Amino acid sequence: MRVLANDISAHIEKEIELLGWVAVRRDHGKLIFIDLRDRSGVAQVVFLPSDKSLHAAASELRSEWVVMIKGKAGKRPAGMENKEIGSGEFEVAASELKVISKSETPPFDLESGGTDIGEEIRMKYRYLDLRRPRMQNNLRMRSRAIKFIRDFFTSRDFTEIETPYISKSTPEGARDYLVPSRVYPGKFYALPQSPQQYKQLLMVGGMERYFQIARCFRDEDTRGDRQPEFTQLDLEMSFTSQEEILEFIEELYIKLVKELYPKKHITQTPFPRISYGQAMEKYGSDKPDLRKDKNNPNELAFAFIVDFPAFEWKETERRWDAVHHPFTQPIVENTDDFRKKFDKNPAEILARQYDLALNGFEIAGGSIRIHDPELLSAVFEVMGNKPEEIKKQFGHLLEAFKFGVPPHGGIASGLDRAIAILQNEPNIREVIAFPKTGDGRDLMMDSPSDVSPEQLKELGIKKVEDKT
Repeated sequence: MRVLANDISAHIEKEIELLGWVAVRRDHGKLIFIDLRDRSGVAQVVFLPSDKSLHAAASELRSEWVVMIKGKAGKRPAGMENKEIGSGEFEVAASELKVISKSETPPFDLESGGTDIGEEIRMKYRYLDLRRPRMQNNLRMRSRAIKFIRDFFTSRDFTEIETPYISKSTPEGARDYLVPSRVYPGKFYALPQSPQQYKQLLMVGGMERYFQIARCFRDEDTRGDRQPEFTQLDLEMSFTSQEEILEFIEELYIKLVKELYPKKHITQTPFPRISYGQAMEKYGSDKPDLRKDKNNPNELAFAFIVDFPAFEWKETERRWDAVHHPFTQPIVENTDDFRKKFDKNPAEILARQYDLALNGFEIAGGSIRIHDPELLSAVFEVMGNKPEEIKKQFGHLLEAFKFGVPPHGGIASGLDRAIAILQNEPNIREVIAFPKTGDGRDLMMDSPSDVSPEQLKELGIKKVEDKT
């Protein structure tokens, strides 16, 4: 039966079987040592010269070959221990070797942390890059964090609900990724920028407490630390308040840090609440870094930013736009009050919007939503949308709001960013299994890529040739 590298200590003086990759081979005179890597860690295997055929076979081993080794587990000689690895006090004296598959020489060193290697070649050979213990630890900690989140919200009577990945294209801030329909030529689905409208419709549906580990897609301009697809914790609650939502997300992160990252310390609890105006005036940022020692990687400074302005002026478009999104509730008494305040000075209207900052990064954002269809229509109008456009783009939501919609609100937390900070990684690509480059390319799969003329014809799409 297979034994993992870090479990050798439980099998001293017993014959065991190891399976994994050859990390390093070292020839020490008559002895040959290999470090065998599996998902648990690294085991040292020694080949003795007494078995000439086995010794000769071991001399042929190369890095990243996949092998099966049988042998007796024992303690390393005194003074030869390696306290840097979990199995460092033990080794296996090989009695049998089988090469399962050979490997070409990797294009880069897999024994380093990887940060010294160009990112483009790491992305091209991501399946090799993932063999690094650092990368494997990042993904395992990500998995543990997501499980913790699921358990946390499930135990608090939230229901995890999946929302569609193909839906309707609606203006919500970023560009949509469009998906052409073969069955309905000339019509398109869109990949969701977020589950925003669906989670609000779930509130209309009486679910009251929803959450999801959601994939989101945004066709935004390229940027070094931005991904066209990302993962967020998404939640929505009916009959709630801003304070209740903030208390939930605060409790989540405090308990997650305590359980999974006990070596880290949070600068201040409860998390400080800072108004947007105060943050901009004092720190010049709406995501201030409140760490007392910015050189301490184990310090976590959370802060809630509240009282955002509801609207901002878009000079290039010559119109007012929502700071967060059009579903965010402005702090007004009713639709008439909203119109009066907007006519007087749109910039002075505040919103029931809130963000969570961590070490100078925004890791969550949300709001109390507009549940009055008349007020929601008014917000769309002042943002420059004509009544017929509102009906076309958001008629489904306005129609739903005619049937007893509860007051509701929620928040979404960017898990890629949060986990990158907790793992002390410089960017989110280090905690995503198969990320895109900063300019949105997948170098491993060579995408985006051309498709065949037959596929385009089937979809009723003609490619416009560049005549420049």
